[in-house]
Amino acid sequence: MLTIGELATYAGVTVRAVRHYHAKGLLPEPDRDHSGYRRYDASAVVELIRIRTLAEAGVPLARVRELLRAGEEEFAAAVADIDRRLRAEIRERQLHRERIARLSSGDGLALPPEVVAYLDRLRELGVDERIVRAERDGWIPLAARSPERVREWMARKHEQLADPRLVAFYLTLSRALDRSESLDRTEDRTADRTADRTADWTEDRTADRTADRGEPKSRADHRAGPLSRADEDSCLVELADELAAYITRMADEQGEHYVDDIDLEPPLVPLMDTLAFDTVPPARRLTELLRQRGWTGWTKLERLPPQPE
Repeated sequence: MLTIGELATYAGVTVRAVRHYHAKGLLPEPDRDHSGYRRYDASAVVELIRIRTLAEAGVPLARVRELLRAGEEEFAAAVADIDRRLRAEIRERQLHRERIARLSSGDGLALPPEVVAYLDRLRELGVDERIVRAERDGWIPLAARSPERVREWMARKHEQLADPRLVAFYLTLSRALDRSESLDRTEDRTADRTADRTADWTEDRTADRTADRGEPKSRADHRAGPLSRADEDSCLVELADELAAYITRMADEQGEHYVDDIDLEPPLVPLMDTLAFDTVPPARRLTELLRQRGWTGWTKLERLPPQPE
């Protein structure tokens, strides 16, 4: 005969678990012997192991109670059902592990392999990582919405990347993005310098009034670098000319459906445009310039009707 501690050890559970199963009515609680201890026989070990095994398999304790009272056939059928469920959970967890393993690559977590290969090709061509991220963020909802069309779209994208003019567009856009960020930094520095000069002027003015030295002195003037917003816009105008010519030629040769056949729902288009504009700010100005050249949109490109003479 076994004490409660020995029973717990043989069954691989804690004494607290044994008492919990007593309280739930799963394991019969023997009477105390003349010494005041509860003693358990071998059948209690077997029963406790069955309880533990079912509980560890995720079977609710209420269901465990039913199974312990079931006949052999019912019990066997229930165990087979539990086994099928556990196999399904194992497969699902394996898929989760594969997704987590792809997390280190960043793109593969939420995108099919065809899109990941396309993004890798952009990187190989030297396209700026910020533009690649904008492409990635745009393809995530597209691939989720229409996974059956991903291969078709990616085949077309790879075909387009074989055209040096499109690659040149991506590379020029990368340079335009660098230029835009450089201008932003220059303007920030200029604003800081202006604030410094204002503080210096105020400080010198106070000192001049005290010493009666006439006009206040100011520090050396800091001029902005050679870049300007006009230079940036000139670059984008050239880029818009090239892109509009490329799109028009592609539409004339392949049909306008070739330019854009993604067929997005209207609410999704501005959302994806915003994603692109936030990641690649020059794209917003490019859409304005493209509109002047007969095309509207960014995520969803459409030819504008000819303007009347």
